Amino acid sequence: MTDVVLTLPSVEPEEVLRTGWDEDSLVLGIETSCDETSAAVIRGGRHILSNVIASQNDLHGEYGGIVPEIAARAHVEALTPAIAEALVGADATLWDLDAVGATLGPGLAGSLVIGVAEGKALAAALGIPFAGVNHLEAHLYSALLADPEARWPGVALIISGGHTLLVHARADGDYDLLGGTLDDAAGEAFDKVARFLGLDYPGGPEIDRLSLLGDPEAIRFPRAMLHVPGFDVSYSGLKTAVVNHVRRVEAAGDEIVVEDVAASFQRAVVDVQVAKTMAAAEHIGAPRVFLCGGVAANSGLREGLGAACAERAIDFHVPPPELCTDNAAMVGACATAMLRRGLRTPLDAAPDPNLPLGSRL
Repeated sequence: MTDVVLTLPSVEPEEVLRTGWDEDSLVLGIETSCDETSAAVIRGGRHILSNVIASQNDLHGEYGGIVPEIAARAHVEALTPAIAEALVGADATLWDLDAVGATLGPGLAGSLVIGVAEGKALAAALGIPFAGVNHLEAHLYSALLADPEARWPGVALIISGGHTLLVHARADGDYDLLGGTLDDAAGEAFDKVARFLGLDYPGGPEIDRLSLLGDPEAIRFPRAMLHVPGFDVSYSGLKTAVVNHVRRVEAAGDEIVVEDVAASFQRAVVDVQVAKTMAAAEHIGAPRVFLCGGVAANSGLREGLGAACAERAIDFHVPPPELCTDNAAMVGACATAMLRRGLRTPLDAAPDPNLPLGSRL
């Protein structure tokens, strides 16, 4: 990749900050919370003009998981070129931007620092506002970006490698946590099972691919907490059940049908998550359900939750796969919503790897 230089305009100290948030406002979003380097330009909070994503899958594949130091170094190399590409794709320049938003947390500390530092530097140099975005909240906006008819309120399932949360989203910035995982996140369970089965990294898509070739009823894996009141879930026991099943089959000298294991494991996750999500929606009388996060790209979950919503006449909103993964478009949309409410993040704010949903710095 050739070196890319972003030339910053000179800004007089007395220049008035641009604070009008209309349909023509442009926000640069930056996402570096984990292992995706992304930059995007969003107009008016709902229109994606560009969304550049540089994946690190090849870098981490040989380790079977994300190596934080490698991820941080890759962000350093990829972020400035990604921003330049996003501006070109949006037919915009730095001078056209009204604000910069970057993921402040949660995520990997070393990765977050890279995006936040560049975002704050650009905002300071351009004399425009900076918005430090909560990564979990940004995922909520991916569903709004994908469908112009989508709006709050509703129940949102945020499901990814690091998080599994059920949230009552009342309005922009107004969220109640209904439930979550008590141990492993769903995406983490997918990756651990895939690694145990010897599948390629990332494991989630491999499990999904193989599940389409297998019998989801072949193995009756446990559905932990399926009938327990409340909206929490647990996946560590399911992961252990898969390991124990495979070892029993191996000890008996029988053939392991990986496709059946994958399909049965995925069906167990989908059964529990759909049941809990619909119970939450019915509990609060939600008119719509949002599915977002990396695992929202899973075909079984999309189909299962979509069918359950259709049976109950509940609107179902799920972004396309490219907006399910970590991306800067959702960061830009969330930043715009923050700025419209008058929220600015001070330039001395530090990234927070454990930033909870709803927290502000």
